Amino acid sequence: MRAAIILAIQSDFVTRADVKKLFGSSVRNWRSSLGISQEELAERAGLHRTYISDVERGARNVSLTSIEKLARALQVSASTLLSQLNGAPSDKATAALLFADEWLDILMVEDEANDVELTLAALKSANITNHIHVVRDGAAALDYLFCTGAYAHRQRSDRHQMILLDLNLPKVSGLEVLERIKADSRMRSIPVVVLTASRHDRDIAISKELGAAAYIVKPVDFQNLSEVSLQLRLQWALLGPGLPLDA
Repeated sequence: MRAAIILAIQSDFVTRADVKKLFGSSVRNWRSSLGISQEELAERAGLHRTYISDVERGARNVSLTSIEKLARALQVSASTLLSQLNGAPSDKATAALLFADEWLDILMVEDEANDVELTLAALKSANITNHIHVVRDGAAALDYLFCTGAYAHRQRSDRHQMILLDLNLPKVSGLEVLERIKADSRMRSIPVVVLTASRHDRDIAISKELGAAAYIVKPVDFQNLSEVSLQLRLQWALLGPGLPLDA
């Protein structure tokens, strides 16, 4: 399985090695605060001791599953365990990388061809290399997500995708699509970023109430995409092809 990355666009440059070392330091610090050994942490998390040692040395690519296991074993939330990654220093604006182990797609639901083109360009500028599937109306989005109609051949799974969702859609509105997503137990954790024509759109408040993670005012560009990435921090599960696998 190809490796994934959790990406958060930040104002400082962080290399892959930096991120692994920062994460390892976070695990080591929390383990020390509990007064437990690497062996005990490994037993609590259901992982090998050598795996824990490699993680703490910054020599191991870490899967999303392993992050969750480590967080539970250390009695903290995954976000708390990852929070130390936000302070890495350096000299250029770019993305912070943390390796995971699933192939994740981005679904873009947008009916305006120009907005699709601009959004794809912004994602490319942000070094986001996931497969991006575009549908042009709300009905097609629901078919894609629920594996019905033209997408009946797809297999539903528990893996997370990110959804870029325009609110003003033909056939089925963006708000109805969002409501359907958040009403489904297997989909409600998928981060949905709403695309809207105005920062003062009255539907933004409704979107937040329904569970949207953030919103972007169109046209999407690198700047407003970066602002949203900072809000979401390490919650966007995005892919980087060709990265080493988690052992």
